Amino acid sequence: MEYRIKQELKGLTPYKPGKPIDEVKRELGLEKVTKLASNENPFGCSEYAKQAITQSLDELAIYPDGYSADLRNKVAKSLNINESQLIFGNGSDEVIQILCRAVLQKGTNMVSANPTFPQYRHNAVIEGAEIREIDNIDGAHNLEGMLQAIDSETRIVWVCTPNNPTGNYINEQTLYKFITRVPKEVLVVVDEAYFEYVVADDYPDTTKWLNEFDNLLILRTFSKAYGLAGLRIGYGMANEQLIQAIEPAREPFNTSSIAQAAAIAAIDDTGFIEKCRIANRSGMAQFESFCHSAGLTYYPSQANFILIDFEVSGDIVFDYLLRNGFIVRSGEALGYPTSVRITVGSKEQNEEIINILTAFLKEQR
Repeated sequence: MEYRIKQELKGLTPYKPGKPIDEVKRELGLEKVTKLASNENPFGCSEYAKQAITQSLDELAIYPDGYSADLRNKVAKSLNINESQLIFGNGSDEVIQILCRAVLQKGTNMVSANPTFPQYRHNAVIEGAEIREIDNIDGAHNLEGMLQAIDSETRIVWVCTPNNPTGNYINEQTLYKFITRVPKEVLVVVDEAYFEYVVADDYPDTTKWLNEFDNLLILRTFSKAYGLAGLRIGYGMANEQLIQAIEPAREPFNTSSIAQAAAIAAIDDTGFIEKCRIANRSGMAQFESFCHSAGLTYYPSQANFILIDFEVSGDIVFDYLLRNGFIVRSGEALGYPTSVRITVGSKEQNEEIINILTAFLKEQR
């Protein structure tokens, strides 16, 4: 029987996450497997969040607050913005879906970098919109090319900074000028999923621009530095009128009580985030030192991952690491076929995978 599924879904493939650790252990007979594939926080989450989760377990029979009032208040105060400027989602992925549902349809188009986070394209395709992807230059957004791709039917321009999968970021002056050149009727969505890891002095505080640009929406998440990926909660920020306009596309009760409670508590633990940021930069230095000594090129990253070019198929490197107990992300699926994206882990995890990669290079040479 042929089901009457939307034509746009034909040819689309569902997102394929990295293999689960237990599955890899069973398949390869390994006792220890380390996952450095999905840019998760290797240090877990705040103890504050764990305590909040435990305290919220008695409320599981009750629907969550659909407005996320307490979390909304906490985030607004921490960012010095108005509560009415926020929308919450089941991860920032859902906010992307909400945006696409709200503004895209057949006859419209979206503009993005290429490669970048694939969910922009995925959700836009489902809505029947045209996809206009502009190739990166040295791993960075070709902002001029993206501007030239905008026309009267463009509804969204996606800017991912730091970009996934390269880790490149856009400095304050460059991003500000870009937004001023985008037509006011076109949404500029700045995805800052890795915001908490950034240490660059010229990375912009985009929240200060929310009242200046009516067409700006900023995405952030609790999945990365906050270590709450398993609870799926993220948010978008924009001016009040834009938030009100897209809210009807959000499902009711879309974020759980546990996720809201954990996120509220996690915000208070600024010390945890700072420790993770420092440890991430130290770990990044381990990989950069390895690349320099091994003669490998890589993209300077402000995120918690590094994309390294091994000059062979990324699948070969992936398979070698998998057999040795490490799950990473092959660049074959990311638009960089001879590279591998590795999440920065703990000092010990980094040392272990670097030793394995050193052995791999010796075998290759």
